Amino acid sequence: MPILKWFPPQGSARTYVLHKPITTVGRALGNDVAVPSEGLAETHVQVLFDGRDFNLEEVDKQADILINGKKKRRARLVHGDRVTLGDVELAFSMFDEPQKVGPRTHDAAPDPGGTMGFNDTQVRVTQQQLAGFRKLYEFSEKLMTTTDIDPLLEAMLDAVIEVTGAEKGLILLSEDAFASRGDAPADGTAPRKDRVRAARNVKREAIADATGVISDSIVRKVVETGRPVIVSDALTDAQFKASESVLALRLSSVMCAPLASQGQVKGVLYVGNDRVKGLFDKNQLDVLSIFAAQASLILENAMLLNALRADKEKLVAELKDKRFGEIIGSCPSMLEVFRKLQKVATTDISVLITGETGTGKELIARELHRRSNRASGPFIVINCGAIPENLIESELFGHVRGAFTGAVASRGGKFQAANGGTLFLDEVGELPLNLQVKLLRALQERVVFRVGDSKAEKVDIRVVAATNRVLEDDIRAGRFREDLYYRLNVVNIYLPPLRERGDDVLIIARALLSQHAEEFGSRVHGMTPQALAAIKKNPWPGNIRQLENRIKKALVLCDKSLVTPEDLDLGRDAESLILPLEKAKEEFQRKYVLEILERNNGNRTQTARDLGVDPRTIFRYLEREANPPPPGGTKTADE
Repeated sequence: MPILKWFPPQGSARTYVLHKPITTVGRALGNDVAVPSEGLAETHVQVLFDGRDFNLEEVDKQADILINGKKKRRARLVHGDRVTLGDVELAFSMFDEPQKVGPRTHDAAPDPGGTMGFNDTQVRVTQQQLAGFRKLYEFSEKLMTTTDIDPLLEAMLDAVIEVTGAEKGLILLSEDAFASRGDAPADGTAPRKDRVRAARNVKREAIADATGVISDSIVRKVVETGRPVIVSDALTDAQFKASESVLALRLSSVMCAPLASQGQVKGVLYVGNDRVKGLFDKNQLDVLSIFAAQASLILENAMLLNALRADKEKLVAELKDKRFGEIIGSCPSMLEVFRKLQKVATTDISVLITGETGTGKELIARELHRRSNRASGPFIVINCGAIPENLIESELFGHVRGAFTGAVASRGGKFQAANGGTLFLDEVGELPLNLQVKLLRALQERVVFRVGDSKAEKVDIRVVAATNRVLEDDIRAGRFREDLYYRLNVVNIYLPPLRERGDDVLIIARALLSQHAEEFGSRVHGMTPQALAAIKKNPWPGNIRQLENRIKKALVLCDKSLVTPEDLDLGRDAESLILPLEKAKEEFQRKYVLEILERNNGNRTQTARDLGVDPRTIFRYLEREANPPPPGGTKTADE
């Protein structure tokens, strides 16, 4: 049995056997491992056995824990680990030394066989347990390095047969495990051939006709009760001697343990030896039950992986008719986008892509380039809002050496880099007015001038621009040139916000989940119906970018196999409130006034002129912003 060994400052070491699912360690007498040391907390740590590994976890958050000299809060224990708790030194071992079972008298005769204090049965039991746990430890190491299910199950059966002395071992799946496939037996009793998942004999060979070597009645008993069964001599056993399969096969020693998953029996681990009666005992049944827990874990992981693959295949099939290149969508507004995109892609006509932030404007631009005659040329992106005003001309057109401080060498700009391909001007509405004039000339004449140079350079490019601003409003406000707008906006492609795309949001969410689950190595393979409903209900002001970030966060933090609304921060508290129409109208007006005020750099008179209202109206909104109404009521303008 696995043990913890304590090395006190004085005296010999003391051994504690880890025979329980949870073993507590501390100075209090109620602990399983009670060590009288002031350096320990009342209950310092606990050791948990999950059927495969022994895991040490903190109980007292102030407690000091070192594993092999390194600070830990929790860790999987490995044979030979040194554990330091405060000032107490412990060692973990997978294998216990034989223990004495009774007091030894002073006048006992010498024991030449080296089994002083043991009888033959107790020595045999200890050796069997030791061999069983050695095999279990070896198999646990293999489980962490192998992912293919069939070799794992075969290796496990070989280990079980070797430890128990059985002639054969089988893993059978119960009716519940086949329910989703629709091939369960009609009467739910007799095991069928397709239920055998793995079968091995003592020669480490696969058993061809596995259904002909097992007892249906014993298997059925374990499946119905969910408890392991041990039969010393099936032909004389009161419960099974009348079974047709027992009589036909002339069975002798049999052990059978359930394979459980999420509280339900999914199958059994069955071993037998028809030549020897009374071969198996309770200790071997305990070892078999632990191996059955291992098999349950393997099968559960395999089923989870199969479900993930099935979901991925289903998603790929769904996306086949709803994908346009890298763009996903099937709503009428997106189909119109795809129609336009396909028509203009093969021309050199200028395209302006508009829409809210996060709607995927760069994806559209890349798809335009990919489907154009310039696909073999470069695709160059420049974010006009992310470059300082004093550098953007150099970024666009390049500069010559000495043109300004720091220009130590001549270099080309984005226009030159995009020669023969496509130049994507993202956030073109952020360009300063003086640069708009130069950009217009470059687009009209297809020539550029480097900063500090008077020599024109010809460029052969196609320009695609994008903005989330309403450029018509900027033209009226004098912030954007009308002639440049018409030069860029030969064809306009408007991307609708996610909230207006209906079921597209669910298709996109599933595609993002599948993509990033594989990227992050996450065990998540889907979303709950509540999560899907919350996704569809949310307005997503940040559109696809916001949805993608929420899904990434959920994949990293979610501990379950399905994402919930809470994982996406879309619980009840996150749902937007439904306001009365008058209140909603007032809220919209307030936000709109403040937005226009911000566009006008706080100029209240200009804002009032743009909105066609009296300047005093702007003052009233500002007063309300500075002095919000108390909870439960709204101030009037006269208050």
